[in-house]
Formats: sequence, structure tokens, C-alpha cells
Amino acid sequence: MKNMKKVLVFGLALVLSIALSACGKDKEEGSSGKDENGEKVTLNFWTFGATNYEDLAKEYEKVNPNVTIKVKASETAEHHDAIFTALSAGSGAPDIAMLELDQFDRFKAAQDRFENLYDLGAKDVQNEYLDWKWAGGENLEGNFLFGMPTDIGPKALYYRTDVFEEAGLPTEPEEVAALIDSPEAFKDAGLKVKEKTGKPFVDSIEMAYRAYLDASVDTYLNPEGELLIEKEGSSVKQAYDYAVDLYNEGIVGKFEMWTPEWANAVNTGEFAAELGAGWLKGWMEGNAPDAVGKWKVANLPTEFAANWGGSYIAIPSETKHAQVAYDFVEWLVSPENQLKSFEDKGLFPSAQAVYEMDEFTTYADEFFGGQVSSTVFAKAAQDISGTVYKGEKYFPVHQEVLNALHNVRDGGDPEKEWKAAVKRAKDLISR
Repeated sequence: MKNMKKVLVFGLALVLSIALSACGKDKEEGSSGKDENGEKVTLNFWTFGATNYEDLAKEYEKVNPNVTIKVKASETAEHHDAIFTALSAGSGAPDIAMLELDQFDRFKAAQDRFENLYDLGAKDVQNEYLDWKWAGGENLEGNFLFGMPTDIGPKALYYRTDVFEEAGLPTEPEEVAALIDSPEAFKDAGLKVKEKTGKPFVDSIEMAYRAYLDASVDTYLNPEGELLIEKEGSSVKQAYDYAVDLYNEGIVGKFEMWTPEWANAVNTGEFAAELGAGWLKGWMEGNAPDAVGKWKVANLPTEFAANWGGSYIAIPSETKHAQVAYDFVEWLVSPENQLKSFEDKGLFPSAQAVYEMDEFTTYADEFFGGQVSSTVFAKAAQDISGTVYKGEKYFPVHQEVLNALHNVRDGGDPEKEWKAAVKRAKDLISR
């Protein structure tokens, strides 16, 4: 789940050290919602952004009267920094913590600060979730589960039907997916839009770059900390070259996501398509009133099948009520409750059973002219083939490549900018 504007945080450089001493604790709880002395249990649950977890916590309390759940919601950056500070200090951490996907790896560096959810019963429900999402919650060895899967961000092609029609392209989702079935076909469609309408196909060079990047299992670094972008034929260089090619063809706009100019362009149709995750739909519904009925979504080529965003729910080892906390978390992310989170707040489910539920498969979107977009994103989620390793320095390196692309957009030489970005990245990881 994303708090859209705040979630694109590239400046977080703090890293939890695994050398920090673990805090002692007494685990004196059973699975009944009481500790061994029969006392009632209070759980502190820290979340971020807009969820329906406070309502679900109240629902849980009604059927588990010995459990009180105090939900604290914060903005994304503030939330994660507060958890980082508490874990570093060895005190003040919540019993349950929601962790955003792009922040997750920096917390995995301190495995001793979290409960292994496999020890609490998570194996029993593993098959209910997408394999790649579940794997993202594990350590590299696969024997420690940091977090239970919550929402995800499968990507699809958001497109303006009026711009597509003006360009002579099909407008029905199935026809669009059949036409734009490869990276080459994506480019061809963009050229037609440019020729017929004079508008860019995609909004920005960053989104053109993310087409390949988000779908790549190997990106900037490997688990050993090696910089992969130096290697010949790296997936990042492929994504970079593709974005530069689209830009040179004149089918990439100069809009920056989340700026007022970009928001206005979404609303008025100043570009034709966006490669967006499922959560973008919620932002559009609230911020593009003039575009109702003019956008639809179609599946992307398999080469671009990717996830952008989502979260996990972890249990810091500081808690004295690990089993009670886990029992609540397992209930919270069950297929039935993931459906409720989807209906209430648009959190896209990672539990496959939801994709077959009638409420999900008939969920028509007024913004998309009545299209049932949920099934498009469900297919996208199931097309994803692997888990992306990011590591602790993903964002600083990512920003250096983005800086290079922005320089290209402003007239810089692509190869010179690439080499300069690689050098800056090498300096970063050597620190």
C-alpha cells in the first residue's frame, strides 16, 4: 500500500546493524489472547498510509475480548524512521509493524530484531499467497519469515481511450493487450500516438525506464553487495537503453510524477498511457475528476510484468506477546479480510483465493467506465515470475541512474551520462 507522494523516498540511508545486541524478553503468551497468567493482552500496531486496519482490529476485538489492539497510523517516512529508531534503541518498538516493500531490505539487515513467523505457525497458510510475494518476506536462506504478505502493486497499462481512438488504436482492453504484446509493439503504438495526435505516449522518461526495470529480478546489487550494472548486458542497462530509445523517438513526455503539472496532464489527457500499479487507480479516482470514463487498463507485455509497491506485517522481537500478535496478523491478512481491505481502501490482495471471489470479479470501476479492472491486475500479479532483490543501497544507486536519465532528457549524451552514473554508484557502495 502506498501513500503515493511520500512513498517515493530515495534519501533514506540509515541501515540497521546486525551487530546490535538483541533485547531480552519473556514470551509468556498462548494463542488464546491471554498470557499464561490469564491477563488481557494489549498489542501496539503501527501502520502507515490509508488502510482499513483500525476497523478490522475492532472487529477482531469483538470476537477476541481479551485482546486490545492499539493502531497508530503515520506517514510512510515518519513511520519507518520511528520503527528504525525504536529497534536501534532496543526499546519502544510496537508489537506489530507494517513495513513497506521498498523499505523492507534495510530492516532485514537486523534479523535478530524480529520474530521468525515460521516459528509461530506461518507455514500452515503459506499456500494461500502468491509465491513471489511470500518469498519476498523471507531471508535469503528461506528459513526465516520476517513478514506476512499484505497488499501488492501489480502493474498494468493505464491508457486514455480518447487519445487511443484519435490515434487509430483499439480502445477495448483485450484488443489493446493483444496489440501491445511486446516492447517493440509498445514503441510502435507510441509512434502512432505521436504521429496522429502530437502527444507523448508515456508521461516521463522515468516511467519508460521502469518498464523493464521493475520486471527485472536482478537490478542494481546482488546479495553479496556487488554492483551489477557494471556487468555487460545488465538488466538495468537494457532498461536505460530502452528508455533513451523511446525518448529519442519523441514518444516520452517531460512530466514528473506527483507534480501539479503531471496531475493536470492525467486529468486532461496530455499523454496517452501510464505504466502504473493497482494502487494508482485510487489516486486517479480522487484527483482526476474530468477523466472519469476516459481511462481504462490493459495487461502489459510479459516482459514488463512487474510489481511496484505493497507491504508486509512483521512482529518485532521486543514483544512479550508474539503468539497473540501472530494470531491477529494471520487473521488480518486472510483472504476474506484482504477482500475487505480491497473493497474499503483499494489494497490489492496477495491471497490468490480473493481473485475467484464474486465480489472481486464483479467489482466494476466507475472511473474506468464500468470496467472490472480487478481481473486485469489479478492476471498481472500472476504473471510476475520472481522476487526482486533490492538491498540496503538500492535507492541511492537508483537515484543516480535517474539523474542520468534526467540529464539525457535535458540534452545530455546517453553514454556519457551512463558511465558517470556507474561511477557515482561505485563510489556510493564503496563507502
